[in-house]
Amino acid sequence: MHPVTVFLLRTLGIVWTVPNTLFGLIAGVAGMPFGARARWSRAEFAIVFDRWPWGPGGAMTLGNCIINTHDGLDAQCMTYEHRAGHLEEPHVRLGDHERAHVYQYMLLGPLFLPLYLLLGGVSVRNPLERAADRYAHTGKGWWPWGHRRVAR
Repeated sequence: MHPVTVFLLRTLGIVWTVPNTLFGLIAGVAGMPFGARARWSRAEFAIVFDRWPWGPGGAMTLGNCIINTHDGLDAQCMTYEHRAGHLEEPHVRLGDHERAHVYQYMLLGPLFLPLYLLLGGVSVRNPLERAADRYAHTGKGWWPWGHRRVAR
């Protein structure tokens, strides 16, 4: 794809998901007096708040913003299917998983959160989560529909 086309599509995606990104910025900034640190991640195409002080651990993406309880996004995590006992597979890099969600947000914009909840929320049943895990493993397939499942 032509670089100008890629730039325009990314810009449209950023604008389309601004409402979600604003929620992420509010949450991230709220954690800063308690130790959260903000930074831009070119790799994840997002503003990342590392060391976010609340929650069970892990990360959450809101638009082009990632709220992360770890020191960075290089932490390794289990996939949803592995955690649910459906299959055994290697851990994935947390940042790769969250980058898939950034791309999903940029395509779905304000529709992402209602669709995410409708599809099962934070669970192995959610095709958005399974696609993010697939992307973290392979670097491909962040969109959950229109692909063929590859046997591992």
